Amino acid sequence: MTSENKGTAQLTAAMVLSGTLGIFVVESGASAFNVVFFRVLFGALALGGYAFARGYFRDHGLTPRKLGLAALGGAFIVFNWVFLFKAYEATSISLATVVYHTQPFLLVLLSAVIFRERLTKHQLMWLGIAFAGLVLVSGVRPGDLGSLTGIGLALLAALLYGLSTLVTKRITGVRPHLIALVQVLVGIPLLLPFADFGAMSGTDAGWAWLVGLGVIHTGLMYVLMYAAYAKLPTAKIAVLAFTYPAVAMVADWAVYGHHIGLVQALGVPLIVLASLKVNRAKSPSTVASSPAPLPAPAPAVPTAR
Repeated sequence: MTSENKGTAQLTAAMVLSGTLGIFVVESGASAFNVVFFRVLFGALALGGYAFARGYFRDHGLTPRKLGLAALGGAFIVFNWVFLFKAYEATSISLATVVYHTQPFLLVLLSAVIFRERLTKHQLMWLGIAFAGLVLVSGVRPGDLGSLTGIGLALLAALLYGLSTLVTKRITGVRPHLIALVQVLVGIPLLLPFADFGAMSGTDAGWAWLVGLGVIHTGLMYVLMYAAYAKLPTAKIAVLAFTYPAVAMVADWAVYGHHIGLVQALGVPLIVLASLKVNRAKSPSTVASSPAPLPAPAPAVPTAR
């Protein structure tokens, strides 16, 4: 198997895992804050164990400035998860996931606002197409408060994911596994005040789902993603990233019977195409240095999905 084929298999596996994340969140039966708290706790153990076994703590390259940036990115990442998981509660996994994939456009807009980067006609065109797709995908009437709330939460999650990307891009010379480890470690004290341990007393089987979120969807998934990014061109990463929402939609339909309606379905290819065009225009260095969120989704950001 060639290096690129191996990377393709690794990233496809990681994106398939990403697509099942919503099922683990819902089946755990825990609140969004509790889910994220235990995800970062078990995820830190998994990533820390892997990094230690691989010897990544030697010559780690972390400085106080880089640690600070990683911690700031981690704050954005963990609350991005909270809002995404709350979006699952307010609407469906399918709808929240598709809306969440507007991240690339929010990243472009954030770059324009924060770093005064000029928006090209090409970018503006695809932003317009993505917005049209978002309007179609929402497919809700003003009175449909639940779906509107879910869409708003998913957009807020995507915005925080974009902010984490901008921060993490500025960290160089540090293995992405260690950046991700710092980010999940930061989440433990940040989320501790919001965690309701009393509500976990009757969780029972839910613990298995929570451990899975940490070990599988944070530890294993990140290891697969980072291994794949080193072997694949940016364009291929952008294409394979859409395995994630596709699997999420199929899983949501298969397990919960949720599906996107006909009008909403018309908006999905618009968002996918526009996101693909925007992501393919990104440089390989952007892909390699970004964060990884949950769902991770997007090739521009390999950290905490």
